[in-house]
Amino acid sequence: MTNRELYAPGPANTVQLRRLWSAHVDALERHLSVDTWALAAAAVVLIMYPIARIAIPAVFHGIVPDVVRTVLRLI
Repeated sequence: MTNRELYAPGPANTVQLRRLWSAHVDALERHLSVDTWALAAAAVVLIMYPIARIAIPAVFHGIVPDVVRTVLRLI
């Protein structure tokens, strides 16, 4: 057995990990208040908004050729 085989997750480890994660999420849902969830949602929005404002136009600019942009501006 190699070192890599020792750390490769098998089917049993995957099932155990899913059960552990499910239990962890269930505990969060039971013990966190609505205010905490609202604060977490606001934090996600505050983090994602600038990323979306920068990344989406950059991807759009990289994908769409200049000819298409020129035609769309003329319409």
